[in-house]
Amino acid sequence: MPEKTYLSPLSPAFWIASVKEFKHLRTLVIAALLSAISIAMGGLFIPVSESLRVYFSFIPRAILGAVCGPVVGLVAGAVIDLTEFFLFPSGFSFFPGYTLNTMLGVFFYGLFLYRQKPNLPRLAGARICIAYLINVGLGSLWNAILLGKAFWFYAAKSLVKNTVMIPIEVIVLLVLFKALEPILQRSGLMPSAKTGARR
Repeated sequence: MPEKTYLSPLSPAFWIASVKEFKHLRTLVIAALLSAISIAMGGLFIPVSESLRVYFSFIPRAILGAVCGPVVGLVAGAVIDLTEFFLFPSGFSFFPGYTLNTMLGVFFYGLFLYRQKPNLPRLAGARICIAYLINVGLGSLWNAILLGKAFWFYAAKSLVKNTVMIPIEVIVLLVLFKALEPILQRSGLMPSAKTGARR
């Protein structure tokens, strides 16, 4: 696998590199492993209150997006959601909107972190987009369609929950990537400063 360089998501080279990740066996193996970890962690949480739980599946999904890119992330997100649905049925029938949410979640991690330095602004940007656009926006829309109450009923509760969780999740990811960044760089899975930037 060629050494990775920094790329901007505004550059065509970013998207070309992201698509080419499908050609690398190591990328696909890593995506599969992180998807499996995400599925395994999906049922793990810390109850904070009756309506607030801290889940940890966002951690492997963030690493997956950063290492494998947004395009592989879209496919991995679909695999994660479909596998969780069949392995851990919740009693609800399958709804593709929730699959789309998972796909977009990994996609946004890739958009903000792939071929980028995982710093505070990028981690916060990824979590804000996922929290408000996907969890609050789309998630509340799907709940309104399936469960019958008004969109704003679900959006109000989701807004509070996600606003509380954003700083917690950003701090967790910041500490995690600070620890993992040297390892990922030495492994060629993330650009290192000495490779320089390419636009």
